[in-house]
Amino acid sequence: MTKLGVGIIGCGNISAAYLKLGPLFKALDMRAVADINPEAAKARAEEFGIRAESVEGLLAAADIDVIVNLTIPEAHFDVSSRILAAGKHAYSEKPFVLSLEEGTILKDLAAAKGVRLGSAPDTFLGGSHQTARSLVDAGAVGPILSGTAHVMSRGMEQWHPNPDFFFQPGGGPILDLGPYYITNLVQLLGPVQAVTALAGRGFDTRTIGSGARAGETVPVAIDTSIHALLQFHSGAMITLGASWDVKAHRHHEMELYGAEGSLYVPDPNFFGDTVTQVSTDGTETEHTSVEHPFGVPNSHDDTKANYRCAGLADMAQAIAENRPHRCSLELALHVVDVMTSILSAGTERKWIDISTTCERPAPLDATLARNLLA
Repeated sequence: MTKLGVGIIGCGNISAAYLKLGPLFKALDMRAVADINPEAAKARAEEFGIRAESVEGLLAAADIDVIVNLTIPEAHFDVSSRILAAGKHAYSEKPFVLSLEEGTILKDLAAAKGVRLGSAPDTFLGGSHQTARSLVDAGAVGPILSGTAHVMSRGMEQWHPNPDFFFQPGGGPILDLGPYYITNLVQLLGPVQAVTALAGRGFDTRTIGSGARAGETVPVAIDTSIHALLQFHSGAMITLGASWDVKAHRHHEMELYGAEGSLYVPDPNFFGDTVTQVSTDGTETEHTSVEHPFGVPNSHDDTKANYRCAGLADMAQAIAENRPHRCSLELALHVVDVMTSILSAGTERKWIDISTTCERPAPLDATLARNLLA
């Protein structure tokens, strides 16, 4: 297979994961990085043995086919626009964009240029979530009627040395962590029809807990606790709790309640873990994800499966095979529509119909996943 030349714009922490994991996939050749801070690009390039470019140089580079946008969320739209305008395929970190309007503009630009546009998260391609998908599709617990999803913690300032942007417009638990949860729900249940929500703010300031700025306070300009209801076209009803105001809790990350049993689905922020199936008589069956290539632990301590770049690799292979890619523009745009509608519903205290839709991404079984790997 012909490899696609990959460039990265944005050399923050997440770029190391892409550069480390990209070589796992046969369709990707990591070639260059760029950043508005040339020193950051130089350091990352030296670390991984690739070249550093200016942003303009990377956009013009003849050997770069696809550019990964790893900038901060508020810059995603502008940077992705420049990538597409340069006639290159684009793949963005989450959130794809911060509004439906921005996403629609990018969709039209990609179509005009005849290039692909994809977006993280790709964790739903992980072994545990594809196991859950196969169980849902097989009717293992009957039609899914309802469920819950919870992503709750004390807040990002506990560990992040520069958490300011998490608490400004474009941040918050819905836009930052919601993409993992909502994307996984859509791949399991299909598109969302309508949402409503309650939203609030636990604290007006946050105190940084680590790094050189430890003890410094930062202002909070967004809601940090959101309780939402999602009505799916399938008929399923999901309660979503997303908060950075919770000191402790015992909620599972995701539970799906079917007509003939339940599924406990592990954290959508990660690729692998155990899916638990509970039958109507209470019998529990554990489905491990290690038989799926993207469920095998590969972290430094062999406790976590991390296959970031799987979505990018699938897009690269889809281009070669002339098929839809799984981390698609349509999926990402629908998730943005759902997230921004949840935030609006929390402010306006009303139900909002979702104006977009999408197809469920195709399943990625063990054989198909193995075919992505080098």
